[in-house]
Amino acid sequence: MENGQQLRLMQVQLGLILGNKFRAIRMKKIILAAQLLISIASFGQGFLHRDGQKIVDGNGKNVLLRGLGLGGWMVQEGYMLKTQPFASPQYQIRQKIQDVIGEEGTKEFYAAYKENGITKRDIDSLAKWGFNSIRLPMHYNLYTPPIEQEKNGEITWIEEGFTMTDNLLKWCAENKIYLILDLHAAPGGQGNDAAISDFDTTKPALWQSEANQKKMIALWKKLASRYRDNPWIGAYDIINEPNWNFTGLNKNGCDENSNGPLRDLMVAVTKAIREVDTNHLIFIEGNCWGNNYNGIFPLWDDNLALSFHKYWNYTDKASIEQMLGYREKYNVPIWMGESGENSNVWFKDALTLVETNNIGWAFWPMKKIDNIAGVTSVTKIPEYDVLLKYWKDGGPKPSPEFAKKTLMKIADNYKMENVTVKPDVIDAMFRQVQTDDTKPYKKNAVPGKIAATHYDLGTNGKAYSDTDFINYRSVTGKDEQWNRGNSMRNDGVDILPCKYKDSNGYQVSFIEDGEWIQYTVDAKEGTYNVAIRYSSEKGEGKLYLETEGGAKSTVISLPSTGGNDKWKTVVLSNVVLRSGSNKVKAVFEKGGFNLNYFDFVMNKNKK
Repeated sequence: MENGQQLRLMQVQLGLILGNKFRAIRMKKIILAAQLLISIASFGQGFLHRDGQKIVDGNGKNVLLRGLGLGGWMVQEGYMLKTQPFASPQYQIRQKIQDVIGEEGTKEFYAAYKENGITKRDIDSLAKWGFNSIRLPMHYNLYTPPIEQEKNGEITWIEEGFTMTDNLLKWCAENKIYLILDLHAAPGGQGNDAAISDFDTTKPALWQSEANQKKMIALWKKLASRYRDNPWIGAYDIINEPNWNFTGLNKNGCDENSNGPLRDLMVAVTKAIREVDTNHLIFIEGNCWGNNYNGIFPLWDDNLALSFHKYWNYTDKASIEQMLGYREKYNVPIWMGESGENSNVWFKDALTLVETNNIGWAFWPMKKIDNIAGVTSVTKIPEYDVLLKYWKDGGPKPSPEFAKKTLMKIADNYKMENVTVKPDVIDAMFRQVQTDDTKPYKKNAVPGKIAATHYDLGTNGKAYSDTDFINYRSVTGKDEQWNRGNSMRNDGVDILPCKYKDSNGYQVSFIEDGEWIQYTVDAKEGTYNVAIRYSSEKGEGKLYLETEGGAKSTVISLPSTGGNDKWKTVVLSNVVLRSGSNKVKAVFEKGGFNLNYFDFVMNKNKK
């Protein structure tokens, strides 16, 4: 074959190879694009936006947001880490940590804390539990440096925050969950409640610095430019809980009548966002922790919604009447952007209230150390108590090795696989909003032991009856305890840790006259003798068991055992249970004792 023919043959072969390769690349791009379109179409979501008084998706379908705020991940607050008495804002917490493990150790701790704090496994769990949205509380300093670190007034960027947000958004999209970006700690800090926004009173606040305000505006424009085409971004919540006195006397802005600087800044942020992003819904918040809208109206954009925050108040319609009035008057959606930190009863009642009125919500927070009022609890180890005591009271300083090992263990405890999931809280937020029916907390099979704390899931008056079961702090002015033991479960039933060796680690305590607890019991048909394990310091308690249909056992007395940590057993005879599921109620005719378990033993002498 001549050289010219060989060359032409090689060209033809190369053309076929390249052609196939380019066709494969084109086909791959077509497939990826089709997959993206199918993903969006299958959920039918598009961009969330305002449609009169409703939030709707791209198909015009009403969307009721059921969300959780990832509090503590990007912005630490002292009460979440048990440091509130001596270090409430994040910068103070960091100083305490750096004092015991140094600058490099502190960097290592925070790297692990952020890496473990929220992962794909967390988002997968939230989706499984029923959440369809997430509110991300952002600290500006993960995205851009403080103004004192900038040169010549230039605004520069930090990739860490954007990368964390990108990863979270990816996990949300995979779970068909909307991500709402919330500027929780604005440049300088937006309120006198310093813990919320990491406000350092020795530096200019957001409202005292034009440079801080320009940085906030630039940050939102940067975020909007980055995420403008992503429909899984549900909304931009442009400033969390401003609480500042511009002209009024109340330092948190609760008596402000104009709120001019707040309105001006929100208008400026909206304008900057709209220069690059006309797709996304924007949430605005009033002064006084998001609730004082005096002077904020009229609205300035066609795709806005109002956010309000609700804590420790009544759960009747009157408690949200003002926000309902704003919705009607200004033809705008409203959203309960933050709530929580109360009992399961309050959760159920508050969520029933807002959902009945077509108001979406985001509860607070995701993770907290030693927590009963959230969907998870981070374990507090004994070594951490040593650090807390030193930070609070002083004394001998823990060694750097001890302190670092302790803090790295705490960071490890933030992993989803290491937290304690709280099924009672999740049940109150979802199932109990739909029904008053009770549900077993655990499978209680008899013959056998039933832990006193394994009573049914459900609300007060249905699964149990307790005198104190809710906190109306902002109404009564008192910090009311709904669970005086503050352990294990978030119901009104008072639970304490128990050191008794045969217990499940907890006991029902602070029992008062007339209270009761219900258990779903899976039984073999028969008559049972029930051994009741209890303790009491003084006095004599009394209880009886009541089964379905109203059948009551005899009343049994529980004499004093001589101390709350001295346990004794009394036997209640001839309790009849049918085959299968039984509802058994332990009624405390007279309280004053602690209860550990019931041990059901078949009475073979009875049919």
